[in-house]
Formats: sequence, structure tokens, C-alpha cells
Amino acid sequence: MTRTDATAAPERAVTDAPPDSGTSLSHGLKQRHLSMIALGGVIGAGLFVGSGAGIAAAGPGIVLAYAVSGLLVMLVMRMLGEMAAANPASGSFSVHAERAIGPWAGFTAGWVFWIELCVAIAVEALGAAAIMVQWFPATSSWMWVLCFMVLFCGMNLAAVGNFGEFEFWFATLKVAAIGVFLILGVLAICGLLPGTSAPGTSNLTGHGGFLPNGTDGLVAGLLASVFAYGGLETVTIAAAESEHPVKGVASAVRTAMWRIALFYVGSMLVVVTLIPWTDTSILTGPYVAVLKHLDIPAAGQIMNVIVLIALLSAMNANIYGASRMAHSLVERGEGPRFLGKVSNGVPRRTVVASSAFGFVAVLLSYKWPDTVFKWLLYMTGAAVLVVWAFIAVTQLMMRYRLEREQPERLVVRMWWFPALTVVALLGILCVLGLMLREKDTAVQLYATAGLTAALALVGYLRQRVAAAPRG
Repeated sequence: MTRTDATAAPERAVTDAPPDSGTSLSHGLKQRHLSMIALGGVIGAGLFVGSGAGIAAAGPGIVLAYAVSGLLVMLVMRMLGEMAAANPASGSFSVHAERAIGPWAGFTAGWVFWIELCVAIAVEALGAAAIMVQWFPATSSWMWVLCFMVLFCGMNLAAVGNFGEFEFWFATLKVAAIGVFLILGVLAICGLLPGTSAPGTSNLTGHGGFLPNGTDGLVAGLLASVFAYGGLETVTIAAAESEHPVKGVASAVRTAMWRIALFYVGSMLVVVTLIPWTDTSILTGPYVAVLKHLDIPAAGQIMNVIVLIALLSAMNANIYGASRMAHSLVERGEGPRFLGKVSNGVPRRTVVASSAFGFVAVLLSYKWPDTVFKWLLYMTGAAVLVVWAFIAVTQLMMRYRLEREQPERLVVRMWWFPALTVVALLGILCVLGLMLREKDTAVQLYATAGLTAALALVGYLRQRVAAAPRG
């Protein structure tokens, strides 16, 4: 046994066997839940609203930016799917990193991810509350935040099947909304909608050309598009609580990857083909701009409903993901032991702790929006790339070990290994390097690097203490 193996305390392996009784997590998620979590997990408000800034920076070249970042995301998802199918665990990549690299790596990746999700919970709660205040001006934002936090904390305290059912229907609505948008867009591009004429390529090549702002604009669009894809990790966390973890995650990953790319790249192509990228209405919401261009009644309110659904769905999924990651860390001796209790298959204490951290972050946004809360956002600004880097390095190390010791567990295989794994890792490092080009993204990178380094140091010291001889 190696030193790393000796000091690690890995989660119990999860197979397609019936769940254990007692303190283990339940297996209440069905295959349809996993499939929609995989598909809807990366479709958030960043796509519906935030993509406008990317279009303003890159022009029609945003299609290329989303295609490149989409390829990177597909590679990361495939790597994660390979490891999750080989060994499903509620700690997902954190467990795999601990086994492949060392306990310090699992500790670092897990807590970076947990903090990222908890801050995201706060951001999503604030965004959802802002929409509700638009509809009900006499109400206050904090009332809606409190309502949403209590609702989704309560939902996650109940059986995991409730979370799965909620996410299934919310993901279905998001996917259906994008599907309808794509159908309307294609019909309009072909000139088949009443009152519309085919625009041809005038908006793609006019107004400064396909790359009106050159490579600088393309880089800005690439950075915006990469962070819009966050959320793909949730399905591999949820797989550990499904009826058939190995088969479930393998199927979900295989079917979700190309559909996600189609939704993102396809919808961006529709936007920049139908309306000029210089149209200022794109900044406030490219989907609304297109729907108004097509004279769809109440376009703004329709998109507000969809954005609200996306925010609430992401909020619910992040409470779930954060609570399971925290539970996994605690179970491996890398978190406060009092949070480790499981009741009726649900880690309720980590659900409450994750929700509470998110709620505290909301309070910080009210009290110190430009200082404390702003730095919380900065510290998690590049966290998704840190997690992806851990995934790539872990898969590179684990694949060789699995091929040598347990090749039968490779139900899902990374394409053209190890070449594409190395390409993905270089792509992640390239994006991190591009963040240094802009002042705001550079500050985010430095802050995230500081958080990661601090957690890595704590994790390494814990590993050294655990490995030291007692006597």
C-alpha cells in the first residue's frame, strides 16, 4: 500500500447493488432524474442573460467562442463521466482526486467546490428576488430571499427523490424553452415565420465582420462562455444516490454532452444571425431581443419566467451539490464531525450548513456589497477552472491505474486517451492565462488562487499529521 493510500480515507464504493441501511445515503433518484439533471444542470441564467455581454464583446464570433469552450466542457464531462461510472461517489471528483493524487488534493478540490456553490446559492437567491420585486414592487428583496432559502433548504431536507423530481420538471421547462427558441429561430432564419424575411448572412458578416473586435473580442467572449457552462459536476454527485449509479451516470453523460453544445452554440448562432450584434437590446437579454424582433407577445415577461426558473433550479441544485460534497468530506475525516449524521438517507446537517452559508453570504451582500461580498465573488471567480484542472489531472492518473488493475470498470472511456486529456488540461491552463489579460478577471484569478493555495496548505498539513507515526 502506498503512503497516499494509507493516509486517505476514501468513501465506500457505490455499485449498482441495493443501498445499505443505516447511515448511508439513499438511492432515490431515477434514471430520468439523472438525465435531466445532466442536461439542465449547465443551463442557467448565465445563458439566458449573461451571454449578452459575450456577444457585445465578440460579435458574431461568440458562436466560435461557445464552440471552443463547449468542446472543452465536453472533454471535462467525458473525463468526469469515466471516473464516476468506474466509481460513483457522492464526493465525485474530490474522492477521485484523493485516491489518485492524495488527501490534500481531495480536501482542496472539495472545499473549493463547496465554497463556490454556497456563494452561487446567494447570487441566485438575489437574482430570483430581484425578478419577484419587479413583479411585486411593494415587497422587499430580503423577504423573497428568505422564502426561497427556506423552501429549498426544506426540500433538500426531505427525501432525495423530492429534489430529483423538482429538478426533473424545472430542467424540462428550461430545455423546452430553448428547444422552442431554436425552432422559432430556424424558421425565422429560413423566412418561414409570418412577417419575417430570411436575413441571410448580413448580420454575420456586416457591422464590422465576423470578428469585429478581433482576437481581443474573441478572448473576452471565450471567457464569458466558459463560465456559462458551470454546473456539469452535479450529475456525477447525484449518480451516487441513483437506483443504478454506474449505468445511470454512463447514460446521462453520453446523452447530455452533444445536446448541451447544441443548445449553447445553436442558440448563439440564432441570435447573431437574426439581429445585429450592435443592437443594444442584446446586452439586457439576447433571448428577449430575438423574441421581440419576432414580435412574440409579452417576450420580456416570458423570459423573466424562464430566467426565474433557471435561477431557482440552479439554487436548488447547488444546495444539493454543496450538501453532498460537504457530507463526503466529513465522512472522509476532512470536515467537522458533528455534520456527518445521516437521517433517513439524507445528510440534513450539511444541508442546513450549506444553506446557512449561502444565507450569510446574502446578508453580506446587503451589508458590504462592495467589499466583503465582492471578495467572496472574486475568490470563486475562477473556481470552476480549478475544479476542472483537478478533474483532468485526476483522470490522467486514474485511467492508467484502472487499465492496470480494474479494466472492467471502464464503462465510459475518455476519447483518444491520453491525448485529449492533455489537450483539455492545456485548454484549462490557457483560459486561466487569458484571465490575466483583463484587470477584473485577473483579480478574480489571484483571489481564487489565494483561496486554493490556502486550502491546499491546510490539506497538506492535515495529510502530514495523519501520516506521522504515533507513539
